[in-house]
Amino acid sequence: MPNALILHGTGDKPTDFWFPGIKTLLESGGYEVSVPHLPHPDRPVLADSLSMVFENVTFHDSSIIIAHSSGCPLVLSILERIEAPIEQAICVSGFYQPIDANPDAPLMLQDHYDWQRIRQHTRELILINSDNDPWGCNDAQARAVAAELAATFVIPIGQGHMGSETFGQPYREFPLLERLISRTFFS
Repeated sequence: MPNALILHGTGDKPTDFWFPGIKTLLESGGYEVSVPHLPHPDRPVLADSLSMVFENVTFHDSSIIIAHSSGCPLVLSILERIEAPIEQAICVSGFYQPIDANPDAPLMLQDHYDWQRIRQHTRELILINSDNDPWGCNDAQARAVAAELAATFVIPIGQGHMGSETFGQPYREFPLLERLISRTFFS
């Protein structure tokens, strides 16, 4: 059975923003969907998050991963460590370098990444970063990573963090992401 993993960001939980709607969409397409509550959500640590994911999720060629914010560097670390390629990974409002707005961000970043190994472990990688993210997770954050990984890079104009309680962005619906998923899995 195809499976999907949805990863929330710092300070978030599985019921926030667009996560429930995307879960429902994927389930309607026959996916077994996991939206775990990651450890230490207010100050996530890469090693703890990786352990939790690998203890609870099995990845295979029809798996997908969708992540938001600090879940995005976690996706890179997962892709670097899995054995077989997955179908797709989508990273929304991710950061891939330390950002001033979040001094704890380095806790989710590796010192370096094996870009070739990451590329080999997903058939398609999509990075979605707005031009005006208030946390600093903007298009500039993702540009170099998109080039390094030959990823599809989408820049929604004026969409902020695409989910943030602090900045009043409830983002309960995410039509762009819904279209990307529908195009890929339900066409």
